Amino acid sequence: MLALYSKNILLSLFSASVIGVFILNGFSFISSVDGVITLFLSLLSEAWILKTLGFAILVGSVMALIEKSGGVEGFIDYALNKKAFVSSPRSALMLSYIIGVVIFIESSITALIAGAVGKPFCAKYKIPHAKLAFVCDSTSAPISSLIVLNGWGALLLGLITTQVSLGIIEGDAVSILIDSVLYNFYAMSALLVTFIYVLSGKDIGPMKNLKYIESQERVVSKSASMNYMVLPIISMIVLVFVFLYITGEGNLLKGSGSSSIFYTLVTTLIFMLFYYVKSGNMSLVTFSKTSLHGAKKLFPIAMILLFAFSIGKVTSELNTGLYLASLANENLNVHFLAALIFALSAIIAFSTGTSWGTFSIMIPVAIPMAVGMDANVALAIGAVISGGVFGDHCSPISDTTIISSMAADCEIIEHVKTQLPYALISGVIAFMLFIGFSYV
Repeated sequence: MLALYSKNILLSLFSASVIGVFILNGFSFISSVDGVITLFLSLLSEAWILKTLGFAILVGSVMALIEKSGGVEGFIDYALNKKAFVSSPRSALMLSYIIGVVIFIESSITALIAGAVGKPFCAKYKIPHAKLAFVCDSTSAPISSLIVLNGWGALLLGLITTQVSLGIIEGDAVSILIDSVLYNFYAMSALLVTFIYVLSGKDIGPMKNLKYIESQERVVSKSASMNYMVLPIISMIVLVFVFLYITGEGNLLKGSGSSSIFYTLVTTLIFMLFYYVKSGNMSLVTFSKTSLHGAKKLFPIAMILLFAFSIGKVTSELNTGLYLASLANENLNVHFLAALIFALSAIIAFSTGTSWGTFSIMIPVAIPMAVGMDANVALAIGAVISGGVFGDHCSPISDTTIISSMAADCEIIEHVKTQLPYALISGVIAFMLFIGFSYV
C-alpha cells in the first residue's frame, strides 16, 4: 500500500522489512530494533550479496565511461557515413531494434544507445520520435530480462538464492533462474510484436495519428572510434561466460552468478582503464571522476537490491507465501496461479513504476505459493518477471519509460499512449500462455 501511495520503492521495501521484524519479535520495540540491525548486518556479511551490490554500482561506472568516451557517437558516425546500414524508415527502426536486442547488458544503456543511434535516422526519414521510443522501450527491458547476464540476473538470482538458502525450494539457483526465463512469456511476445511492427509498419491506436516534428539539432560533444563502445560491451559478454566456467569448475550452469558478474565488471573496468588512458581518449583523472560519477548514479539501485534481499528474508521467515498458498488452495484453481501472479505483478509494477521492486515484493511470495500448491516454481517465477516487465512498460512513472522517451526525444505521455496498445497485445498473449502452460 505504501508503494502504491508514495511511488517510493526504497521507502516501501524498508518499511515492510521493519514491520515484518516487529511482527517476528512480538511487537517488542527493543527486540525489533535489535532485529533490524541484525537483519542488515547478516545480509551485509554474505559475500554473494556484497558482490551483487558491487556489480550494480560498477554498471554505472561502465555506462558513464562509455558515454564519456565518445564511442556511442563514433558508432552513429560509422552507421551514417561509413556504412550504408539504413536506406528506409523500416531499416532505420530495424537498426535500433537490433541494437536493443544485441546490447543486453543493462536496460538503461540499451535504450540510450538504441535511441542515440536512431534519432539521426528519424530526422533523415521523418520518423515520429514516439515510434523510436516504442522500439527502444520494447527491446531494452524485455531483452535484459531474457538474457540475464546483467543486473536483472543479479537481482533475480539473489532473490531465488535467498529462497534456496531458507529451504523454501531445493536445487541450484542458477538452474532455477534459467528455467524461469524460459517462461518469460511477456518479454518474448513483446519482442515478437515489436519485430512484426517494424517489419510491417502497421500502426494501431494513437500511433496512427503521429506526425514527425522537427526536434532541436543534436549537439555532439565528442565523437571517437566506435570501438570505445563496442569493445567494453564484447568484453563483458565474453567475460561473464569465462567466469561462470571458472567458478563452476568447468560447468557453466554451476558457476556462481554473483561472483561471475562482479569479476566481469571489475575486469572490464581494468580493461577500459588501460584502453582509454593509453589510447589518449581520456586522462587518468577524467577516468576516475567519470567512474565515481557513474557509480553514484546507480547507488540507489544497490539500495533497492539490499532492501529487496531484506524483505525476501523477512517474508520467508514469516511464511507469508505459504499462508497465501493455503488461502489459494481453498479458493483458487492451481491452473490459474501463474496467470494470477502475472496480473498482480503487472499491477504492482504499473503503480510503482519499477519491475525490480516488483520482483523484490513478489518472488518471496510467489515461490512459497507455488511450493504450497504443488505448482511449477519456474513458471511462477516467470510470471513474476513477465508481470513486472509488462506493468513497467505501461507505467508513465517507470524509469525505462522515462529513459526511452528521453533517448528518443519524445514526450513521456505520448510515448505511453502510443506504446500501450502494443503492450496490451503482448500482455494478453502472455496471460493466455500462462494459463495454457499451467494446464500442460
